[in-house]
Amino acid sequence: MHPSRLRREALSMHAAGVPFSEIWRRLGLSRNTVASWLYNRRRLVAKIDTRCPRCDRPARSIDDPSSYAYLLGQYLGDGHLLMTQRVPLLTVACDMRYPGLMHEVSYAMEACGARTVGFQERVGCVSVRAHWTHWPCLIPQHGPGAKHQRAIELSDWQRQVVDRCPERFLRGLFHSDGSRFANRVVRNGRAYTYPRYNFVNESADIMWLCAHYLDRLEIAWRMARHNTLSVARREAVARLDEFVGPKW
Repeated sequence: MHPSRLRREALSMHAAGVPFSEIWRRLGLSRNTVASWLYNRRRLVAKIDTRCPRCDRPARSIDDPSSYAYLLGQYLGDGHLLMTQRVPLLTVACDMRYPGLMHEVSYAMEACGARTVGFQERVGCVSVRAHWTHWPCLIPQHGPGAKHQRAIELSDWQRQVVDRCPERFLRGLFHSDGSRFANRVVRNGRAYTYPRYNFVNESADIMWLCAHYLDRLEIAWRMARHNTLSVARREAVARLDEFVGPKW
């Protein structure tokens, strides 16, 4: 039994953005102990309806459309659905510099139906992962090969969900394959710095979805390259800042 102060220190360092591997080394504890403090959040299964909202309740919509729209955006960016022989495994790769983003993904997985969400540290990133029988029902875009090598289209019911929560969908996309940074330009010998968003993805279909929902929200954008969408106008950046903002 470890002193409670160690757990508080671990949580404080994690909230401050200290990498997981550095936390357990500083505290002189095992990886498993620190991981259990930071990441293990088992749900109260007896009090939660874990049936599939698409298979068992076809007449009902997604219970938490906001979380689903966000998770769908994350999946289209950095997600992968592994069809194992037993239970499908959904993983989303997150930059370990942004612990808040990792937790937002894990909460979305739980809100969509996963009972338990785990975290696996890899080189430079943390994979947020959850086994659930009904992931293929909720993410029909899964398939063999890279996403940019196959067609990516939303089904009718997915489109209805995202149409209700376009901001959350775009937040998921920009949190996965997007960035907000200070762009520096020199004009007439003077340097200017202004905030800018980029979304980078090799799939033309996913890029179209990003552009489509930016248009719905009347947010100006342009294609900087074939795989890079840019949002740079001041009012457009300010609008994205309302529901995306810097990663944390």
